[in-house]
Order: sequence, then C-alpha cells, then structure tokens
Amino acid sequence: MTTLVVLTVLEIVVLVAALAFYLFWVGSLLQRIAGNLEECAELVRTIVGHAKLIGPGVEHINQTGGVVAGALPLLYGMAEEIVSDVTPRPEQPETPEPARPASGSRRSRLQDAVGYAPQR
Repeated sequence: MTTLVVLTVLEIVVLVAALAFYLFWVGSLLQRIAGNLEECAELVRTIVGHAKLIGPGVEHINQTGGVVAGALPLLYGMAEEIVSDVTPRPEQPETPEPARPASGSRRSRLQDAVGYAPQR
C-alpha cells in the first residue's frame, strides 16, 4: 500500500509540474501578444491623428474631383474635335471604288467536300 501512495503522490507532483510549465508557457505567449497589441494601438493612435489633420481637406478634394469628373465628357469631345480637325485626310478619288469584303473573296468548303472544283 505504501508504494501505491508514493506513486500516486509522485504522479500528482508530475501533473502539477506539467500544469505549472504549461501555464508559464501560455503566460509568456500572452505577454508577447499583449506587447504586440500595445504597439498596434500606438500605431492606430498615430494614424487617427494623421487622419484628423487630413479630414477637412478630403471634402474639398472630393468636390474638386466631382467637378473634374463632370467636365471630362466635354473635354473628351473637345479633344476629339481638335484631333479630327488636325488629322490630314487622304484625297478621295473622283470615282469611288466598289465595296470589297475585307477578307478577300469567299469560297465555300462545301464544294470541296463533294469533289466539285470550278474552272477558273
């Protein structure tokens, strides 16, 4: 019976030691995380300070951007007029050429399939 009691006490001591080590390890991880979060909080405070300085100017920037965006179609049309006025155009022939397909003459492959070869 004494060996059973000694082994039980020894097992409890090992279990308590393992739990203490685990809690120490988790505590060190949480301490590192807390340090990182404190650093992040300081960075966020800095960003908020910068945003407070920039905030009033953003409304003016958005208003100016809206004016420019509204004028873009007009500016685009004016630019196209300038380009079309300045671009030299080739002289048109007196008699226009007949319209031809861009791909050249078309031919059907159906005739090739049945063995028909027109005389050229």
